[in-house]
Amino acid sequence: MLKHLFYIIAASTIIISCSTKYQPYAANYNFKSVNGQPDYQNLDYWAAHPRKWDPSDSLPEPLRTEPRDTLADVFFLYPTTFTAKKDADQSNAFIDDENINAKTDYSTLLFQASVFNQHCRVFAPRYRQAHISNFYSKDKSKATDAFELAYLDLKTAFEYYMMNWNNGRPIIIAGHSQGAFLAERLLKEYFEGKELKKQLVAAYVIGWPVPKEYFTTLKMCEDATQTGCLISWRTYRTGHIPSYLKNTSKNADNLFRQGNSYVTNPLSWKTDSENISNEFNKGSVLTKFNKIYKHTSNAKIEKDLLYINKPKFPWSFLYFTKNYHIADINLFYISIRENVEQRINSFLQ
Repeated sequence: MLKHLFYIIAASTIIISCSTKYQPYAANYNFKSVNGQPDYQNLDYWAAHPRKWDPSDSLPEPLRTEPRDTLADVFFLYPTTFTAKKDADQSNAFIDDENINAKTDYSTLLFQASVFNQHCRVFAPRYRQAHISNFYSKDKSKATDAFELAYLDLKTAFEYYMMNWNNGRPIIIAGHSQGAFLAERLLKEYFEGKELKKQLVAAYVIGWPVPKEYFTTLKMCEDATQTGCLISWRTYRTGHIPSYLKNTSKNADNLFRQGNSYVTNPLSWKTDSENISNEFNKGSVLTKFNKIYKHTSNAKIEKDLLYINKPKFPWSFLYFTKNYHIADINLFYISIRENVEQRINSFLQ
């Protein structure tokens, strides 16, 4: 699978998602690793953990009166935040990098992982993520090693979580972008055909394709309440074909050729091609965390991509991109939040 990942995401696709100007919160991020490796006994090595406050515990202001519980756990694998061009020669982020850790916590944990916090304990391990340049590097061996190291950390964290904190509880696996890519491996190794699948509420593998050939027994969710299944989408403006899919239809060995990946519509939770109107999009959380914008976009599946019309929100006329990778979760924040509740309730029945 790794040999195909270099066709997936062009540099411009993800670079727009992360600023290199993020300032560290020194009071919270001054821990240092003794050997450069994570120590998952120490909560400093968890970006999100139920035994400490972190940004994933935050709620947009309009949601702060809703009841909350912890019926399930979510193991969240965050996306690439190690993006600075000056660091491109460094294959993986340092586990104790203050800037990267602060940037991760107050971007993806706040705006993405928080979507699960109504009914879940949120676990998000820090890991030595691969630098963004590895996605399009010509040095395939070096890039493969970078992703292997990132996965090793997540695998170690997951095993520690299972041994010490899960205690047979229902599990949601969730990841975005690089996190989703690594989540597929985690699902393959620990859930597919394994006893642990009985605890799987669902897997939200977002911002990364799920090739139809990759899993054999783990299937796509076909409705809003099915459990033990996969959910995935990649969001683009209607009619846009990303560069990595162009001119690949004749390549029979390309796992990510157009039409070869599963996709879910996050407004209907079905896999058909029906256009779901923006009237059904109950809320997006975009640049202002405490503001929920309603009816920002529709959603329609074409082949293996999720297409939406240009989102409508204040100043959206200044938003020209046709690749909505960075907003895969944010555009459908309330829909995802409600669906997590639906699937947990269905699982517990």
